[in-house]
Amino acid sequence: MMATVRDYASLVKLSHSVFALPFALIALLVATGGWPKPRTLALVVVAMVCARTAAMAYNRFADRDVDARNPRTAGRELPRGVIRPGQALALTVVAGLAFVAAAAALGPVCGLLSLPVLAVLLGYSHAKRFTAWSHVWLGVALGLAPPAAWVAVTGAVDAGIVPALVLGLGVTLWVAGFDVLYACQDEAFDRAVGLHSIPARFGVARAMVLSRVAHAGAVVLFAAFGISVGLGLAYHAGVAAAAVFLALQHRVLRDADLRRLDGGFFTLNGVVGIALLSATLLDLYTL
Repeated sequence: MMATVRDYASLVKLSHSVFALPFALIALLVATGGWPKPRTLALVVVAMVCARTAAMAYNRFADRDVDARNPRTAGRELPRGVIRPGQALALTVVAGLAFVAAAAALGPVCGLLSLPVLAVLLGYSHAKRFTAWSHVWLGVALGLAPPAAWVAVTGAVDAGIVPALVLGLGVTLWVAGFDVLYACQDEAFDRAVGLHSIPARFGVARAMVLSRVAHAGAVVLFAAFGISVGLGLAYHAGVAAAAVFLALQHRVLRDADLRRLDGGFFTLNGVVGIALLSATLLDLYTL
């Protein structure tokens, strides 16, 4: 039984919750002045986990044939037969329904918006079959987290949501930037099988430049969010730390050396979200 649990956890990459969840919590905390209702907090966390579980399970289902042909991904659960396609699809349905239920419990607006949000999340899995800008689609999918959490608190989509949209756009650029880097590993494979990506279209060197531009824009937007909602020194110190981390990452890869681009590199990028959430907590509760 434990092996099955581990396989499913690996399938949906539970550790990758560090990408969107911290930013949803930042928006939630700021929108409530640091004191969210326990029920709202719990439902937001449940909705986030269920949404990304549905998205990841469906991604593995949709990509199972491509993953089997790619030496880098041939060891994933579906190509190896550890988890069957039908099981991945069933998990997608169950997690998707749980996401919609959690969103509906947060209020009618959240419930209504959960359906198009789920469509965006699942649609990403097909984006690389027709556009090189699939990285931006992934960024948008994760960038929806802050405004979604904001709406969970306010129950409305109005002018007050602008700061959360700024934060969400920052997340979009941040995620798109590191996904471009990660996709550099598959430049040759994507071209060979007709998949679209920025590295396959523009080459690795230009893709890395675009990634740097995206990350610079993300840092500016993270700072702009903090200014717009009145966060102080601790938060902006967190932004500065994130900027340093991203700059060091690009310095390591400046010569298009792809040897460090592995799963650990991908997960390590979650440090940015954790650092900003920690800085927000410090700002709200101690300073």
